[in-house]
Amino acid sequence: MALIALGFVITTMVLTHTLGPKRHVKIKEEAFECGIESKGNARTPFSIKYFLVAILFVLFDVEVIFMYPWAVNFTERRVFGLWEMFTFMGLMIVGLAYIIRKGALNWD
Repeated sequence: MALIALGFVITTMVLTHTLGPKRHVKIKEEAFECGIESKGNARTPFSIKYFLVAILFVLFDVEVIFMYPWAVNFTERRVFGLWEMFTFMGLMIVGLAYIIRKGALNWD
């Protein structure tokens, strides 16, 4: 079954590449970003703060993802599950206090 699926994918890719239109026009090769005309070089360096805040957002967003299954199964886990979540939330709050103390969320 997997071989048939792989064959279909390869066949489709080869056919669309050989039969598809090949019109190279300058307007088609421009980057399209929400209708805004691009200016300057795309390799402009960003501040590391931008990436740091993005990573921290993902980290604390994962916290919410872990809280959902806990809330669904809360009736089965009872007091032990409650202490597990208190421990988890405590560690996350300690981490948040640490990054705030280090100034990771301060913008210059």
